[in-house]
Amino acid sequence: MAEEALKETGLGKRAAPQDDSGLQDSVFSSESDNSLYFTYSGQSNTLEVRGLTYQVDMASQVPWFEQLAHFKMPWTSHKDSCELGLQNLSFKVRSGQMLAIIGSSGCGRASLLDVITGRGPGGKIKSGQIWINGQPSTPQLVRKYVAHVRQHDQLLPNLTVRETLAFVAQLRLPRTFSQAQRDKRVDDVIAELRLRQCANTRVGNTYIRGVSGGERRRVSIAVQLLWNPGILILDEPTSGLDSFTAHNLVKTLSRLAKGNRLVLISIHQPRSDIFRLFDLVLLMTSGTTIYLGAAQHMVQYFTSAGHPCPRYSNPADFYVDLTSIDRRSREQEVATREKAQSLAALFQEKVRGFDDFLWTAEPRAQGVSPCVQSSPASRSDTNAFQTPTKLPPILQFATLIRRQISNDFRDLPTLLIHGVEACLMSLIIGFLYYGYGAIKVSFMDMSALLFMIGALVPFNVILDVISKCHSERALLYHELEDGLYTAGPYFFAKILGGLPEHCVYIIIYGMPTYLLTDLRPGLEPFLLHFMLVWLVVFCCRMMALATAALLPTFHMSSFFGNALYNSFYLTGGFMISLDNLWIVPALISKVSFLRWCFEGLMKIQLGGLTYHMAAGNLTIPIPGDAILNAMGLNSYPLYAIYLIVIGISGGFMVLYYISLRFIKKSTQDW
Repeated sequence: MAEEALKETGLGKRAAPQDDSGLQDSVFSSESDNSLYFTYSGQSNTLEVRGLTYQVDMASQVPWFEQLAHFKMPWTSHKDSCELGLQNLSFKVRSGQMLAIIGSSGCGRASLLDVITGRGPGGKIKSGQIWINGQPSTPQLVRKYVAHVRQHDQLLPNLTVRETLAFVAQLRLPRTFSQAQRDKRVDDVIAELRLRQCANTRVGNTYIRGVSGGERRRVSIAVQLLWNPGILILDEPTSGLDSFTAHNLVKTLSRLAKGNRLVLISIHQPRSDIFRLFDLVLLMTSGTTIYLGAAQHMVQYFTSAGHPCPRYSNPADFYVDLTSIDRRSREQEVATREKAQSLAALFQEKVRGFDDFLWTAEPRAQGVSPCVQSSPASRSDTNAFQTPTKLPPILQFATLIRRQISNDFRDLPTLLIHGVEACLMSLIIGFLYYGYGAIKVSFMDMSALLFMIGALVPFNVILDVISKCHSERALLYHELEDGLYTAGPYFFAKILGGLPEHCVYIIIYGMPTYLLTDLRPGLEPFLLHFMLVWLVVFCCRMMALATAALLPTFHMSSFFGNALYNSFYLTGGFMISLDNLWIVPALISKVSFLRWCFEGLMKIQLGGLTYHMAAGNLTIPIPGDAILNAMGLNSYPLYAIYLIVIGISGGFMVLYYISLRFIKKSTQDW
C-alpha cells in the first residue's frame, strides 16, 4: 500500500528527461547533467542536535522605534513575550545527506537555523546542545565548517557573476592560493552550479536587468561554496522562485550533497518532484518533531500511524496541513494542537534507542545510519578542505576598493544623472549671474551667490549617499558576520572608493559656475575656491555615511540627515547674522560646515580687495574686510577655515567608523 502511494504521488524513481534537440553546446551544462565538478574531500562531517529546547524573546524582535511608537520603553523587559521556538529537538545528519526541514509558518524552522548558525537574535537555549563533528558547537567551529546561505540574495548588482565570485575568492581563500588556483576554484564552482552560460552577465537586482532569479540564487550559493565548506545550510532557498526554477535549484543542492557534503535546507511546502529529491525530511510543528526519516518512507510511516496520503496528493502538502495548528478558533486550535502533540509523542516512542533519531521502514541495529553515502566520480581533482581565513587588512582594503569602484562605475545611468545634475545646477547659477560685464553686482548679491555655491550641491549629495548605503546595508552586515573582512578596511574602501566620482562631480559643478559668474580672476583664488567647495561636499558625504550607518532605516537616516543639514543651513551666516544668533544656534554654527564654507568663500572673493558700491551717481569704495567684519565673517584666518572643515569631516568619519564597528545592526530595513 505504501509503495502504491509512492507511485501515485510521483515519488518513485524515474529517468531524467532527455534533451530532444541534441544540439546543446557542451560548454553549457544542463540540469540533467549529474556530473560533479567540485567535490568536498575533507573529513566526513556530522551535525547533531541533542534535546534542544530554545526560547525566543518575541519583544526583542521588534525594533526599538516601533516599541516607542506603541508607547513602550525599549529597555524594559517583557517576561510574557517569551515563547518556546524548539522543544526537545534531536537529530543527526552526516555528509552525503540532504536534510529538508518542512512545516507550516511558525513551526520553528527559522529558530533551528538561527541556533545552528549562532545568529539568532533575542533567543536563549534552555536545554540541549549542538555538536559539530563530535565537538560542542562554538562560533569558531561554526565559522570553520558551516556556510550559511540566507533567504534573500544580497549581491552587488553591477558586477558579473564571475567578478562577484572572483572578489569573494580574493577575500575568502587562504593566502597560500596563487592567482591561478583562485581562478580555477571560481571556474570549478561556476561549473558545479551550472552558471557557465551567465558567467559574464551582470548579477542585477529589482531595478537593474541581470541574471534570472534562480541563477541569482545559485550565485548566492556559489559565494558560500567557494571556500569548499563541509556543511551547507540554506534558509528557504526556493522562496520567490517559480516551480521549475525551484526544482532545478534543489536538484543542484542534491548534487552538492552527493559530493560528500552535508546539506541542510528549510523549505515551506515543496512540490512532489522536489520532495523526492530529499534524502531526509524533518517535519516540525510548534518546535517539535513529527517525523524525521527518509523522504521515501514518509508516506509509509504516516500510513502505519493511521494517516494515509490520499491518491494524487503531494505528501509534503498533505502532512504539513495535517500537523498545522489551526488558530481560526479556540476549539480548533486545541484540537489540532492535541493531534500534533500525539503525533510527536508517537514519533518519540518509535525512535527511542536510535542514536541518530531517524525512523526507518526496515528494522536496524542501534547506531547504524539508514542512508548510504554516495561518492560519485568527479570530473576534476578533489578539492581539499580549506578553513576560511582573513586576509591582512591592507589586502582586504585593496580588494574592497577595487570591487567598489568596479560596481560604481558600471552604473552608467546613475553616473550620467549625477553628471547632468551637477552641470545643470552649475549652468543655472552661472547664467543667473552672467552678463553684468564691467558692472559689479552688489555685495549682497555676491554673498547670496557664494552661499548658494556652497549650500546647493551638498543637499543633493545627502539622499544619494544615504540611499546607496542602505541598498548595500544587508550585504555589508552579512559579509562582516561571515568574516570576509573587518570594519576597518571597508571603512577606508568606502571613503576612498567614492573619491573619483566625487572629484569629477565637483569639477563639473565648480568650473562653469566660477567662469560664468565672473568671480575673482587668477589661478590662486580659483584653486582656493575649488578646494573649499571640494572639502565641504566631502564633509557632507561623511555626514551622510555616518547617518546611514547610525540609524536602522532609510527613512530615519534621510530624515535625520536632512534635519541636520537644514540646521547647518539656517545657521550658516547668510539667513541671519552670526552675531544675532542666540546660544543654541550659535553653538550649531560652530560645527556647521556651510557656515565655514560661506565664510571661506567670502574671504577668498572679498578679502584684501576694495569693493566699489554704486549709490546713485556716486561710486563708494568699501574695503572687503569691512564687509566681512560687518557680517561677522572675519573671525578666523583662511587657513584655519580649511582646518576646521577638515576637523568636522574627521569627526563625522570617526562617528561613521564607530557606527560600523560597535553598533548592533539589522540586516534589513524594517
